[in-house]
Amino acid sequence: MATQYWLVKQEPTAYSWDDFVKDKETMWDGVRNYQSRNNLRAMKKGDLVFFYHSVDEKRVVGLAKVAKEHYADPTAEEGDWSVVDLKPVKAMKEPVTLAQIKADKVLAELPLVRNSRLSVSPVGAAQFKRILKLGQITI
Repeated sequence: MATQYWLVKQEPTAYSWDDFVKDKETMWDGVRNYQSRNNLRAMKKGDLVFFYHSVDEKRVVGLAKVAKEHYADPTAEEGDWSVVDLKPVKAMKEPVTLAQIKADKVLAELPLVRNSRLSVSPVGAAQFKRILKLGQITI
């Protein structure tokens, strides 16, 4: 099965890329939006995931991978919510800002731009390659 690509958003003051790297793996919990939850459920082990710092920074800062496919969110007190486990792969050499994404013809249609409330969203293959190039990393 082909690798899929994703983007997850997090406030760096709540859980930063540096926290993630220090932890070596994390459960991506607390998602309470149905579309984002469904995106979590679509993730497969080995899929690649951009880590985006939201709020003040607004930039892609790293690349992660799905270490464990979706399971019930243990932090949910009610409802049918899911989590995945993510592992860091590498930091962007050059963070890719929201302004760069919005100005780029290949990236302007990302859900990050069109539906900024989504905390978990898909990224197309061409968009994935473009962000890697802008971030000056190879995998």
